[in-house]
Amino acid sequence: METYRNRYSLDVTEDDYGKLITVAGWVEDIRNIGSIAFIILRDRKGTLQVTALKKNEPEIFKKIVAISRESVISVQGLCKKSDKARNGYEIIPQEFEVLSTAETPLPLGVVDKVESELDTRLDNRFIDLRKQEIQAIFKIRTAIIASVHDYLRSENFVEVHTPNIIATSSEGGTDVFKLKYFEKEAFLAQSPQLYKQILMATGLDKVYEIAWYFRAEEHNTRRHLNESTAVDVEMAFIKNEEEIMKILENLAYNMWKKASECKEELEILCKEISLPNLPFKRVKYDDVIKKLNDEGSKIAWGEDLGNEDERLLGKIMEDEGHTFYFITKYPIEIKPFYTMPEEEKYSRSFDLECGGIEFASGSQRIHNVELLKKRIKACDLNPKDFESYLKGFRYGMPPHGGFGFGIERFLMELLNITNIRECILFPRDRTRLTP
Repeated sequence: METYRNRYSLDVTEDDYGKLITVAGWVEDIRNIGSIAFIILRDRKGTLQVTALKKNEPEIFKKIVAISRESVISVQGLCKKSDKARNGYEIIPQEFEVLSTAETPLPLGVVDKVESELDTRLDNRFIDLRKQEIQAIFKIRTAIIASVHDYLRSENFVEVHTPNIIATSSEGGTDVFKLKYFEKEAFLAQSPQLYKQILMATGLDKVYEIAWYFRAEEHNTRRHLNESTAVDVEMAFIKNEEEIMKILENLAYNMWKKASECKEELEILCKEISLPNLPFKRVKYDDVIKKLNDEGSKIAWGEDLGNEDERLLGKIMEDEGHTFYFITKYPIEIKPFYTMPEEEKYSRSFDLECGGIEFASGSQRIHNVELLKKRIKACDLNPKDFESYLKGFRYGMPPHGGFGFGIERFLMELLNITNIRECILFPRDRTRLTP
């Protein structure tokens, strides 16, 4: 049997009726009612029905009713119109081949009505990903990442790829994974931040990267991962952070819009997506603190927003009619060393939030090497540890800025998913290192 001539279930058309075709996939379900057996066969695009008649092909019938669920089979047969079949057609098998037999019992059901625990699903992710609704999440993810490339390239950004193994912590602090690099100590990059800035000195004045973040935070919440992905953007020759925010809000809008066009996947997930209004609301940090205090929060000026404060702010902003909003002008003391100060207390920084979840953070950066060294010291870091980074600022560095945009958090908010682990294929968190 020529199994490589497989037809996907949703690619079969009326032109195939009355013809021999070959289909292959996973056995989702089997029903044996004595003289007739039905197999629901699943492939990447959907399902189809194989109908075996005992009197016509007794040997094939015997094999079909013996096969276990989730086994992989190939069937060559007559494609026949059928108003009773789910796709309007059925396959009457003439040849049947078992490509791989699934062991029983299954560690996880694919079409079972009883939902399994998340840990059980993640432990058996290869089966979990066979579910139509889980695949829909990642098809939407593919679509929104495609829109990232389309939009940023239309704005003349160049895609780059920077190292994940680095000699110095990207952002300072202790939330880094250390590793032995031959005779030296190295780190997994918290972000491409330092390399993005170095590239601003090259003439590649607009760059972006679909990046990996590695952060050794000991969180174990529904919103945190220790390995995650992000869109990282940096651009030079800017006047202030507002230019960066305009790129970011247009990027987020385009991603949201692209997701809204995934009609089939949204129908599977029973989700509806409404487009946000542009421009997004800007709210200064001082005003945010006042709004939160007015609603009973005890947060003090100079503190970063915690999860509860973010959720409360999301509710406040929603009541004011804003789904997306920027928080701007944070205190400089709670921002990384590369953030451009404004006056004595503030910074030219921003976070983009939606519904109480922060999924992007950025700023105008410091481009003056002396000020940069001063801020490194103010953050209790040693400029000597950043020598290769600082070198890029000594020989002509234009004003620049950028942002990091968490893909999983965006997808989580977009599809109203309760746990961020659902938004990445094989999550890494405080306790999970496999599969």
